[in-house]
Amino acid sequence: MSDDWLNKINWSEDGLVPAIAQDAVTGRVLMVAWMNYEALKLTAQKKEAVYWSRSRKKLWHKGEESGHFQKVKEIRVDCDSDVILLQIEQQGGIACHTGRESCFFSKLENGQWVDVDAVLKLPDEIYKK
Repeated sequence: MSDDWLNKINWSEDGLVPAIAQDAVTGRVLMVAWMNYEALKLTAQKKEAVYWSRSRKKLWHKGEESGHFQKVKEIRVDCDSDVILLQIEQQGGIACHTGRESCFFSKLENGQWVDVDAVLKLPDEIYKK
């Protein structure tokens, strides 16, 4: 496969594009992360999500430590070519490092953020460092 499709992405000045991981069955948004050219290319090749960690300044194969890999079913780009949407199958049912299904577990209620999703597995049980 040619890399021409990668060159159509409207990369930010720092060479990144936001990527939304959405459950392919339920439609729930599980997380948002960043991808660089190599991460998006690897994601398409592996059919598993690979992101760019801005804090660690390195590629991050989702699930490499937790075992909660994201099997990619479909990759889409928005109309401006500056946001990636990954339709994924979340292995283990946990996308968030807090042990929840989704990173979007807090809801605004009466001017306060309230955690509305249960922790499915404690982070200490997931990340054994």
